[in-house]
Amino acid sequence: MKLSTAILTTGAAVSLTVAGVASARLKQDARHQAERNETILAGNQLDWLAQTSTNPSLAEVWKPEDMQAEEYMKIMSVNRLICMLSLRHRLGFVPSGQLSTYAGYIMKNEVSRRYWERYGNLRAQEAEGNPRAEHFTRVLDQAAKDYAHQPAAA
Repeated sequence: MKLSTAILTTGAAVSLTVAGVASARLKQDARHQAERNETILAGNQLDWLAQTSTNPSLAEVWKPEDMQAEEYMKIMSVNRLICMLSLRHRLGFVPSGQLSTYAGYIMKNEVSRRYWERYGNLRAQEAEGNPRAEHFTRVLDQAAKDYAHQPAAA
């Protein structure tokens, strides 16, 4: 092999390596930006849920017609808790195998089960097409079923 061919081959290999590293970096940057965007949007939702779960006047405006404001505030508090767990799960901060433990803890509460009874199907529809969200919803649904026949805590 001639020296010039060896230099060209080495240069091409280096160029391909640099291109590969740059491509990986761009993908990583895009993933991080998507995570930041998701976190910002979730923060907005959590702020809204905090307000509707603590402000009776606001709850009165947004509650369904067949629900009292006090019950709506309780339901939105559960929604907020589930949204926080969902965000942690989506960002990878829920250790493998722990989701069902957290879901069970949430669904031990009767208000949580009332929330799930009313809005679980909506959450399942929202999750359609997103395997991670579908898994999250199935785990919560199973936890709600597991605790559905438990007596209320005294």
